[in-house]
Amino acid sequence: MDSTPLGGLWDRLTGLQPAPDRWLVVVTAVIALAVVLPRPLWRISRNAITIAHEGGHGLVAVLSGRRLDGIRLHSDTSGLTVSRGRPSGIGMILTAAAGYTAPPLLGLGGAWLLSAHRITLLLWVATALLLAMLVMIRNGYGALTVLLTGGTFLLVSWLAPADVQSLFAYGVVWFLLLGGVRPGFELGAKRRHGGAPDSDADQLGRLTHVHPVVWLLFFHAVSLCSLTGGGRWLLGL
Repeated sequence: MDSTPLGGLWDRLTGLQPAPDRWLVVVTAVIALAVVLPRPLWRISRNAITIAHEGGHGLVAVLSGRRLDGIRLHSDTSGLTVSRGRPSGIGMILTAAAGYTAPPLLGLGGAWLLSAHRITLLLWVATALLLAMLVMIRNGYGALTVLLTGGTFLLVSWLAPADVQSLFAYGVVWFLLLGGVRPGFELGAKRRHGGAPDSDADQLGRLTHVHPVVWLLFFHAVSLCSLTGGGRWLLGL
């Protein structure tokens, strides 16, 4: 084992950590569900889903060759990601599709890491993504939200004991999986009442000439399949 500080840091990052007992995993799931279902708590916790949503837009925009101009997060839990490039084509389609699918897919990836006992790696990757996103935030509320979220991950990963890190990581992943399901249903309700004419589903409809309802069903399929698969990983089934 490398005795240098850098070697110790690497060992800590790549090392394996024991998973909590299954009953504790179930408890973290119940807590996450309790944060997602009640409307008063959801109004607050949805900010974290918005961070993942807009971060998904931004990441895919960069990966598809578009120029990311900035991300704004608002106190009503809405957000806006602005990128430059062709107004149509596969890059724009992937960017538009990445928002509603990002939280559940991040939850699925997190569940995979936790099933492999990579708890510390999960926390550090999440911190790194939040710090990278902070650079692209273009409003004060958004910067404060991302800074507080990233700071929480950083403090837990550096200072909290291993069992607290484990429970925190499982709770976060459950929250992404469960919280990733609700926005699709909220969007469907808005569209039934004539709202959200420029939603991601409607933009995708205009870009692909596929009805927005089909894209809404796609969002549901991704979130529900991620919840099913991620839940099985987390529970060790």
